[in-house]
Amino acid sequence: MAGRIVVGVDGSAPATAALEWAAVDARRRGLALRVVHVCEQWGPPAGSTEYCSAMLETAADRARALVPDADVSSGMLSGGVIDALVGESILAESMVLGSRGLGGFAGMVLGSVSMAVAGHAACPVVVVRGTAVVQHGQVVVGYDGSEHSQAAMEYAVEQARARNAQLHVVYAWQMPVYSPYATGYGGLIQDAYQQEVRMAAERVVPWREKNPDIRIVDDQVCEHPVSALMKAALTADLVVIGSRGLGGFVSAVLGSVSHGVLHHVACPVAVVRPRKERTWRERT
Repeated sequence: MAGRIVVGVDGSAPATAALEWAAVDARRRGLALRVVHVCEQWGPPAGSTEYCSAMLETAADRARALVPDADVSSGMLSGGVIDALVGESILAESMVLGSRGLGGFAGMVLGSVSMAVAGHAACPVVVVRGTAVVQHGQVVVGYDGSEHSQAAMEYAVEQARARNAQLHVVYAWQMPVYSPYATGYGGLIQDAYQQEVRMAAERVVPWREKNPDIRIVDDQVCEHPVSALMKAALTADLVVIGSRGLGGFVSAVLGSVSHGVLHHVACPVAVVRPRKERTWRERT
């Protein structure tokens, strides 16, 4: 992976929050920062090249002021916003976006661009909703042992180490719904519960052994994964999830859990998928 973070800006408040988050993350992890804007010609003056250039340079200057020791560059992109950003992700270590841009409806918590890029980008995508007021010193990761959650764990470990933060691993699942008349299944249900807890805890052990410098705690809960991650996110600086988990369809670019977390968690959310999967641009 190339050693740079790419952040998309468009002059909106969420994009400004994303810029600030990306700048701090670049400094913390010793990476370069590339500030990009896709200039869509949708009407003067906001769609003019002059306006786009001025807005982009203002954002880049803001980043340089925040992290004067970092390598900050900027780039004007053309074409469709989603396709251009996905293209940028191929050479990025990670991409940071605001939860919605200037084109979003005020009532929406997540815009179509951030959702689409999170589902198709080649690198981890961090979606930022606003500037954090309180720092908790904790990174939360959803981990079910799937290939996508393995990639999420790798990114979460790196973030926890860079932040000197605790890593909170959450595994949540829902028990099958049984008929109220199936009284004989009580023992089987309890056995299934204990087995899920044991297997989930065992999956975390190798991560502790490989990363003794990080404090890793884990929880196994019988609850909907979105609900469990929402609760854990209340004391998190970052929530990391795979783009889809064990229950996802192979053709889905974003699973129901990642979709739900992106819509309901207030802190920054990183969506990660294995690098070997082809991007949208590579498939088309």
